[in-house]
Amino acid sequence: MNFESDAFISYAHLDNVELIEGQKGWVTNLHRALEVRVAQLLGKQPHIWRDPKLQGNDHFAETLVEKLRRVAVLITVVSPRYVKSDWALKELSAFSQAAESQGGIRFEDKLRIFKVLKTPVSIDKHPPELQLVLGYEFFKTDPDSGRIRELNEIFGPEAQRDFWLKLDDLAHDICQLLEKLEHPDAKLASQPVGQGVFLAETTSDLREQRETLRRDLQQHGYMVFPTRPLPSVASEVKAAVTEDLEKCQLSVMLVGRNHSSVPEGGTDSLMEIQNQLAIERGKSGKFSRLLWIPPGLQVEDDRQVKLIERLRLDPGMMEGADLLETFFEDLRTVIHDKLKRPSAPALAPAPSVQSPAPQVESGSHPSLYVIHDQRDSEAASAWVEHLYDHFEVLQSVFEGDEAEIREYHDDNLRSCDGVLIFYGSTNELWVRRKLREVQKAPGYGRTKPAPVVGIVMAPPRSPEKERFRTHDAMVLPQFEGLSAASLQQFIVSLKG
Repeated sequence: MNFESDAFISYAHLDNVELIEGQKGWVTNLHRALEVRVAQLLGKQPHIWRDPKLQGNDHFAETLVEKLRRVAVLITVVSPRYVKSDWALKELSAFSQAAESQGGIRFEDKLRIFKVLKTPVSIDKHPPELQLVLGYEFFKTDPDSGRIRELNEIFGPEAQRDFWLKLDDLAHDICQLLEKLEHPDAKLASQPVGQGVFLAETTSDLREQRETLRRDLQQHGYMVFPTRPLPSVASEVKAAVTEDLEKCQLSVMLVGRNHSSVPEGGTDSLMEIQNQLAIERGKSGKFSRLLWIPPGLQVEDDRQVKLIERLRLDPGMMEGADLLETFFEDLRTVIHDKLKRPSAPALAPAPSVQSPAPQVESGSHPSLYVIHDQRDSEAASAWVEHLYDHFEVLQSVFEGDEAEIREYHDDNLRSCDGVLIFYGSTNELWVRRKLREVQKAPGYGRTKPAPVVGIVMAPPRSPEKERFRTHDAMVLPQFEGLSAASLQQFIVSLKG
């Protein structure tokens, strides 16, 4: 396909009226910024143009339509006015028709239409050609008032910064498509390497973090799904998500304070649907799941409170997954670490205390990883000292870089022969989460037999601790302090 121009910007002229007299309009600023950034990325000056003034319908067919046939990419600036503009809709229709005659609106895995969302517009009001196109949101929603603010420098430096971040996303994606169109047979450096990541749709309070992850993954060469808006009907959502998950080796779900909507005809929220389908996808192997909850999250919606409780406590909801409640930068580190490692095999039953003990080389000491909360560092020292006579003891660390601490924890789960979880100042939720992390060690790359697992029921005694039961570890009552006799069964099992 030979094109005379790289991109055409279709917009409603009302959206380019300057808010402050003497300043340039929003579309004019977008146009100029795109020309600069695309030129920097391509290494040459692009031809991006727009119709600066309406000529009237009598000139439309003989001028603009012919030009649109020779345009590589259409950029639509969607707003309440745009979806009501006969002229703008004709531009969209003319480009779409021309694209169909040239082999289709989609080139390989990319659409030749880019949707810039200047102001929110309900998806059902979008022209049909745009309803399956992912948009670039050039606005922010105030979480408290619900008011919409366009990304415009007149609203302050933060809005200006966000404008350039979003424009950079748009420019990178346009450049990637232009390079594909110019060199359809070339393996470009920016082309995805064949690894897919399902980045689940989330709620508005985590939209910025999701966009940051999407940008980061794409810039590292990964294909990010979904590549189009999810349908509004439950059955269609399930079909679309299932199809996308089959193309992925990893799913990432961000869980925030808001409860996601329930698709039409369904009973489960969008988040629950995506999570359940990811669980099903994981059963076939070569797939990993990550869920992230911001640390210190405050939730008021009872429905979301119950969902988060199930994610933390229900083994079925967390089957084959890692649940992280840590800093956002740590999540990014874990994602890239996951993608570099082999994907998890098909899910196997959780390990139990009857699992075969690891074979230890003659003369060596089995390694024991003692996991405890920072508050219990001093209390756990008595057990660490006692067990050091029998094992090479590793224990939890709390000082240093967050990413390094996480890597140390994962390394220990991959290599240790036994695990002892110290149930002291923490609660049952913390203990259950640590137990699940041990069970998911194969997903971190563990190739050794399952470790022998014990849980020390340390002081202070409480009804919660006395009721604690599990089939996946030895429960070792130590309410009166260190009892060597009560630890003997665990020691014998680990020594094999």
